[in-house]
Amino acid sequence: MKLRIALVVAAAALFAYSGAGRPQTPNPPLEELSAFPQTTLTVSGSGSTHPFNIWVANTAPREEQGLMFVRELPADKGMVFFGPEPKVWNMWMKNTYIPLDMLFVAVDGHIVKIAHAIPHDETNVSSDVAVNAVIELQGGICEKLHIKVGDVAKWKGLP
Repeated sequence: MKLRIALVVAAAALFAYSGAGRPQTPNPPLEELSAFPQTTLTVSGSGSTHPFNIWVANTAPREEQGLMFVRELPADKGMVFFGPEPKVWNMWMKNTYIPLDMLFVAVDGHIVKIAHAIPHDETNVSSDVAVNAVIELQGGICEKLHIKVGDVAKWKGLP
């Protein structure tokens, strides 16, 4: 009988500790990408210029959502994350179903790092240095188009 009581008490404590039974704050609903502001991006280098139509993650919820749950990303699409001041950006791929090329962009527009992000990987992908923006493009597009560190990324006025 004492063992049964001890098990019930332990289960109740675990239940309470895990947060189960308490109201949880639901995550905000995902926003349709069509509702995100959009702009045009060009990446130039080695005598070539590559245009992209990109969504702008211009709010904290949009930054958090990013390209999560997106199942396909056309070669000419992407997303830009930017800040008013340069900072070290840290990204991850939780709930992201597609591989991405992440371009870390300095204030002057030069690409200072390109990372290849793996779907569902929760490993931190860092800019390592303070940058003004992160651009996410279809995984492998940088290799295909010969986009490299030192190329210049420019976009039209961000909303």
